[in-house]
Amino acid sequence: MKILQRLRDEGRGQDMAALLAEIPFAGFLGIDVDIKGSELTTIMPFKYDLVGNERLPAIHGGVIGAFLEISSVVQLLFDTSCERLPKTVDISIDYLRSGKPMETYGRAIVTRQGRRVANVRAEIWQEERTRPIALAHGHYLLTPA
Repeated sequence: MKILQRLRDEGRGQDMAALLAEIPFAGFLGIDVDIKGSELTTIMPFKYDLVGNERLPAIHGGVIGAFLEISSVVQLLFDTSCERLPKTVDISIDYLRSGKPMETYGRAIVTRQGRRVANVRAEIWQEERTRPIALAHGHYLLTPA
C-alpha cells in the first residue's frame, strides 16, 4: 500500500493517527490513537450515527466488530514492518455487553507472529478496562517490507 511507504519515506512510519486518517471507514467512525511508549490505545468517540438499537441506545454490532478489527490492524502495523495493510484471514468476536452511548477504547495484543500470518487478540471497553464490551481473536495475512 503506497500510504504506508509514503509515511515511512516522510519519517512517519509509526504515525498511526496519520495512517487512520487515510482509511475512510476509520475516519467515518472517528477512530483516533493514543500512544504512550509501546502501548497503543484506540479511541472511538460516540456519535449517534453509530447506534444500532435506538431503544437502549446501543452501538451497532457491526461498528463494534469494525472497531475491534481496526484496533487489531493498527497494532499489527505498529509492531511489524508490513508493506501493506494486513488482510483478515478470519476473526471471531465475542459480544459481552451492550456498547453504551459513550467513548469506547480498544487495545490489541499480537499473540503470535510468523513470516506470513499473525494472531491478534483485541478488546474494547468503555467505563472500566476490566469490563470489556467485546473481545476478538483474529488471524491476519502479513506482507513483510
